[in-house]
Amino acid sequence: MDDTDPPPTVADGGGAKATRRQRRNAAEVQSAVLLAAVEELSENGYDGFTMDRVAARAGTSKTAIYRRWPSRTALAFAAYKQMVARPEDPPDTGDLRSDVLELLHAAADRMDSPVQTQIIRGLVIDARHEPEVMADLRDEFGQGAPGTMLTILARAVARGEARQDSLIPRIATLPIALLRSEYFMFGPGPVSDQVITEIVDQVFLPLVRPR
Repeated sequence: MDDTDPPPTVADGGGAKATRRQRRNAAEVQSAVLLAAVEELSENGYDGFTMDRVAARAGTSKTAIYRRWPSRTALAFAAYKQMVARPEDPPDTGDLRSDVLELLHAAADRMDSPVQTQIIRGLVIDARHEPEVMADLRDEFGQGAPGTMLTILARAVARGEARQDSLIPRIATLPIALLRSEYFMFGPGPVSDQVITEIVDQVFLPLVRPR
């Protein structure tokens, strides 16, 4: 068994020329499912998100979806990550403080979306019964993807704004982790500019700057 569509079928419209639906490969099916899942989450929120609706929108079967994503929660989380995908190019203002502030403000704007707030809370509730999804959620919301911040921090190290020994994922993900902690503890609602500035000026910069 694989994730491809079922074998092509021939539709004969009462003597009309038969047409054949092209069979999609696994990658194409997964891409279609993720796109459909993002659209369903955006339009109907987490509470209205169903595998039936995603399958119908993607033009595939629930069986094909379950081979890749074992539950509604797992698929919703994958779609959520597509919705809040990080920018490919990290901020590059030439100044560490400005770069991190820009990154955190962008992340705070994404978190403040009412739709995403409802999605996040629904995911956290349902993932309590799915250890693997919960582990992925903790990684996503607790640490964040280190790549962007590591890039920013590496540039700062090259400019002499940060120490070489600060260039590790645990330190790089700290600003986003603190931002998310603030959001989950005191949200819903926007994280204030003051809080973002305090994260950068009082916690992160003193930790990474040359001593």
